[in-house]
Amino acid sequence: MKVYNTLTKRKEEFRPLKDNEIRMYVCGPTVYDYPHIGHARTYVAFDIIRRYLLYRGYKVKFVMNITNVDDKIIKRANELGKDPLELADEFEKIFFEDIERLNIERADVHPRVTDHIKDIINLVEKLIERGYAYVSDGDVYFEVSKFKDYGKLSKQSLEEIKAGARVEVNPKKRNPADFALWKKAKPNEPYWHSPWGKGRPGWHIECSAMSMKYLGESFDIHGGAQDLIFPHHENEIAQSEAATGKQFVRYWIHTGLLTVNGEKMSKSLGNFITIRDFLKKYDANVLRVFFLQTHYRSPIDFSWKKIEESKAIFERIRSFYQTLILKAELKREDAYIKNLAEELKKKFEDSMDNDFATPEALASLLDTITKFYKYLAESDAGSFSDLKDVVEKIIEIFGLRIEEPRIDKAKLENILEEFGKEARGCVAELIDEILRLRNELRAKKDFKKADCIRSKLNEAGIIIDDIGKRSVWRVA
Repeated sequence: MKVYNTLTKRKEEFRPLKDNEIRMYVCGPTVYDYPHIGHARTYVAFDIIRRYLLYRGYKVKFVMNITNVDDKIIKRANELGKDPLELADEFEKIFFEDIERLNIERADVHPRVTDHIKDIINLVEKLIERGYAYVSDGDVYFEVSKFKDYGKLSKQSLEEIKAGARVEVNPKKRNPADFALWKKAKPNEPYWHSPWGKGRPGWHIECSAMSMKYLGESFDIHGGAQDLIFPHHENEIAQSEAATGKQFVRYWIHTGLLTVNGEKMSKSLGNFITIRDFLKKYDANVLRVFFLQTHYRSPIDFSWKKIEESKAIFERIRSFYQTLILKAELKREDAYIKNLAEELKKKFEDSMDNDFATPEALASLLDTITKFYKYLAESDAGSFSDLKDVVEKIIEIFGLRIEEPRIDKAKLENILEEFGKEARGCVAELIDEILRLRNELRAKKDFKKADCIRSKLNEAGIIIDDIGKRSVWRVA
């Protein structure tokens, strides 16, 4: 398996620090507003990555934090006249409701910043003791010039970073690029007691403290969106490695950013789409299929036209899988279907082993669907259970929710009885018998009765495709 590592800017053979065990951290939400489809893009991507690692037999410990105290939360709370921590609780609940609806599985641990103040203070104290941080009038700053590898993730020199930071004039800092580990409390802000007075954590130190608490001083994967590379993840590396003297993270994985019709999503442009607003119009499966079509590292441009196309793709997958469920009840051997299953499994795994390439993995599934129906149109296929099992795993890794087919068996039995045929067997056997009956009628040119059977099958939830002299059935 190969994974693209932002730290080295290349694909690398994936080797966890401990055999068969992966420790993984993804930066979670700052809970001050409704989560939007840009958030969904990142969290769906890491949900799929986690599902695939589990499929590959790894034990995965997955941690995603909740930032529930932050400048943005305080600003929003002041605008609404609410307590910042109560506001964060409200939007945290909304976040979990929304990711559940998207079938994003919860992390093993979702640590909140406010529950880890002591851990954060201890880490800041360690950095001061080791000479990497300094106190300035109740604030504590990390001194970037002391960390020789600063900029190694974003590939920026310290001079470039300093030049970019000069717009912010702060006399408390020794250097414009230094960043806050602890912030002195301002009036009407939440605060905690610390050795440096009343205050609250800086943004970057939170993730270092919480990730190391649950995953250790060195772990395998750290993820997030590309806009977190600098300064957030750069600063995490600096403070964590300065504190421990060890490599903080082995593989850095970042998702591409989402635009809407070629523009950055923003409320002022009127193109800000929350997860809730999207799910009022479309099924969650449609959004997941939309994301699957673009590699997680690439930028992705959202449009309603593309969503309609994704809906059609999902419906094709759903109908195929539900048809397989019914056909898997037929207990006949079929070498072609068995080979098709093995071919799909290999192509899927090869794609996902190549830096989780979901577009190619999805394409292999869609290609299999085409081959499947073509084969049905040319021969009497037998056992489908092997193919069903492979497709079931793929659907599970993609995180699609597809219900069992709801076919009215009584209606199928009634069709056969109406024409004096014995109605027995599983649903697939009943449908096959009805098709034989219909083909007999077509051969006799009794198209009126044949069309009547087609209509009755439609009512029962089955679509008939006539291809030449053969007929193929599938779930509607």
